[in-house]
Amino acid sequence: MCRILIVDDEQEVRDTLTRRLEREGHAVESAASQEEGATKIREAPRPYDVVLTDMLMEDADSGIAILREAMARDLFTEVIVLTAYGNVTNAVECMKRGAFDYVEKNIPGVDVFDLIVLKIDQAMDRRRQAATTLRRLEDFQRATQE
Repeated sequence: MCRILIVDDEQEVRDTLTRRLEREGHAVESAASQEEGATKIREAPRPYDVVLTDMLMEDADSGIAILREAMARDLFTEVIVLTAYGNVTNAVECMKRGAFDYVEKNIPGVDVFDLIVLKIDQAMDRRRQAATTLRRLEDFQRATQE
């Protein structure tokens, strides 16, 4: 189980993702705007494991703003950017800024919800690997200081 925040201005998207991810055993919260999402990220008792955010909400950079907030709170939070209007420039920008992935909501012939579940599993694997690497580094530093 992981803690997931969904930030999307479309109620139907938030509700559908919440139901699907809760069925997968995840703890899910949602936010209807960039501002609400940023507040939840900052005020959560502990960082989210994964943040799913729409790219375009109040403005064209809403997704990037959420990505920045999540990364500022915890560098190991995995962010998946969702968009109905995918373009290469946005995808590259998100990946450069540390997003785990960039997923189009409307891919012909693909169940996007299945794809998102797969991406979350992959993101959690990466998060676990990063935490393991960090622990090993800390153990190594302690051992060399003794």
